[in-house]
Formats: sequence, structure tokens, C-alpha cells
Amino acid sequence: MPALVAEVQAAGDAAGLPFIAAQADLGDPEPMSDEDGRPYAETTFRWTDPGHEYWRDRKLALHVPFLTAARLVAEPFFYTAGTLATWRPSGLLGGVDCSGVAKSFGGEAIVAPVHLPRGIVGAVVWCSREPIGVAQVFAGKAEHFQALALRLVATHNEARGRPRNAGVPQKLTRREVQCLRWAAAGKTDGEIGIILDLSHSTVRFHLRNAAEKLGATGRAQSIQLAAGLGYVGAGSS
Repeated sequence: MPALVAEVQAAGDAAGLPFIAAQADLGDPEPMSDEDGRPYAETTFRWTDPGHEYWRDRKLALHVPFLTAARLVAEPFFYTAGTLATWRPSGLLGGVDCSGVAKSFGGEAIVAPVHLPRGIVGAVVWCSREPIGVAQVFAGKAEHFQALALRLVATHNEARGRPRNAGVPQKLTRREVQCLRWAAAGKTDGEIGIILDLSHSTVRFHLRNAAEKLGATGRAQSIQLAAGLGYVGAGSS
């Protein structure tokens, strides 16, 4: 990890974006820290305002537009003059309100979201204090920044045992996946049975087996974990 952290910092320095914030799991209020529990924001990474100990804000991920956007898209994007943009037009990024950022932050940024299996979302943010022509930097560096962010976040999470208590799930059968997909669509066990021509007890058997394989404790968590592992997609049936 120390070498990865140093590489992330060096990439920012070289690109004119030396101020860095990183979080391995936006759902975890604790800051990203080393093995001794010291936040990287204290030991390695610097921020645009040296006196702003942002990592102590346990609700940070709930109100920062950059992190809101990181939940919505899985590709890198940049911030400049109150707007977010990426390689292509994005209605998702366009819907994120950055007016508050524009009032308090005069620099630019590149953000690399990291979406991992089981629903973990992390992000690395590289910033400047002043405009540097970030669109041009993004065009040349975004892929490298995304790769660095993925390595940093994935390595950190795995080293910390995240997701907790989650071993390698067993392979789901076709029937188990079908039942989960219809459950995700809001169908009851009885309705799933009619759709798949199965008995009510057989549907419950498949859903129970799927939950056990996924390490889930109930129907909702089974669906969530299956979605995070790619078994259940948006609008699937």
C-alpha cells in the first residue's frame, strides 16, 4: 500500500493536481487509513486548504457533489468552473449540483470512481487550487488515473477484509438466478412460481439456496449481493 499511495500522489504532482482525497468505501464513515490506523489524509495526501480536516466529517460522502457523482458513474470525470464532464455527454453528471463547489473552490479536479463487486464504491479525487486546463489533462491522463484508483481502492479493501465476512460465493444455478431476477423485479414467490412453472416451495428452495451461497441473511440482501456480482441487472427478467 505505501508504494501505491506514493504512486497516486506522484501522478497528481506530475499532472498539476497535487491535492488528493481518497476513500476506499463511500459507505464507511471512517477515513482511508494505513495499517496503524493513521489516515492517509494526515500522513501522505495534502488538501487545498491545509487547515480543513475534511476526513473528520463522518457525513462527508453524503453531501460532496464529487462523491455523489462517483456513485452515479463508473468512469472518470473532471470538474471545472462549476460543471462535471467526461469523455462523452452525460445526463447523470449534468444532474449533479456543483454550485456550492464553485462558490468555495477555485481549482479543478479529476475524479476516478471505483465500483467493486458486492456494491462497494470508492473514489480518488485529484485537485488543483487554480485552473490548470484540466480538460486537456483529463484527455491525456484519465485512463492512467482510473487504473491507479482501481488498484489503490481494490488493494486497500481486500487488505482490510472488505466486504466483511464475504468469502468467495459458490456458483449460482440457472434456476436460482431466474428466481432472484424475478424477485428483484418485485414478484412474490407465488408469482415467480407461475412465471417459471414451479411450485411455491420450489421457488423458496431456490431462493434459500441462493441466499446461502451468497452469504445473505434475507431476500433483500440476496438481491443486493446478486446485483453487485452481476447476476441481476437493471430491468432484468
